[in-house]
Order: sequence, then structure tokens, then C-alpha cells
Amino acid sequence: MLVSYNASYRNEFLEMNKNFYNSDAVLHSIPEAHMIKTADLLEKGTPFAEAYMIKKDDIIAGFVLLAITYSNEAGGEVVWIDELYIKPEYRGKGLGGDAVRELTKLYKNAARFRLEISPDNESVKRLYGRCGFENLEYTQMYIKH
Repeated sequence: MLVSYNASYRNEFLEMNKNFYNSDAVLHSIPEAHMIKTADLLEKGTPFAEAYMIKKDDIIAGFVLLAITYSNEAGGEVVWIDELYIKPEYRGKGLGGDAVRELTKLYKNAARFRLEISPDNESVKRLYGRCGFENLEYTQMYIKH
């Protein structure tokens, strides 16, 4: 079950972020200051990001962070699944797939959902494939400021 992020979840959200960015799910870690900035932004409110806590039996089992953009190519709003984290003790119980399916219902008017995964993360690739995601033949590039 997804529950909208609010300030009462801040400490657990930040702790799970640290765990996520120190796992094999990512190519590199990020400064804790980025995580704090994200929590601050979510609490202040922004049209560009949303977060949800993933709960199992009223216990926080993970979180999902979304980035909201617009795409001319897609013809509308694009929901990026920026981060999806399930605590180790809750993995393999279908919570990730349930969260993705719930998100696609919540954002049913979005033109497209997108995400990135580490190339070697086969289990996550299978999860998203079961949820209907397909590979894009794009190479992503970026410049760091």
C-alpha cells in the first residue's frame, strides 16, 4: 500500500535513502546533503517530485520517489520512477510490483512512465518487465553542474 510522504516519515525516508545509495542498485552513492534537500523539497511541496512510503501491515517497508516531467515526444506528463527501495526483509514479497501497479493507477493520465536501472540489476529488470516496462534504445547523457 502506498501512503503519501509527509514530514513524519522524514527520518525513515532519509535512512532508506542512505541504504539505497549504498547498495548494488545504484552505480554510485550521492551526498547526504542531496537526500536532505529532496526531503526538504517534498515537505515544502513541488510540482516536480512526489514520494510515497510503501507499507506492509502498517509498517514502512520501503519508499518510491517520483520525478514529474513533460515530454513533447510522449505527448504529455511523464512520471519517472527515480527511486524504488524495499527493505531487505520485505523483498521477494511482491511489494515492488504492487507499488508500481498502484502508481500506474494513481497516475493513469500520465502519457508515459520511465525509469533507469543499473545494467547488471537483472532482478529489478525482471520486476519492471512483469509490470509492462520495455527497454528503450536510448543512450542517456548528462552534464554535471
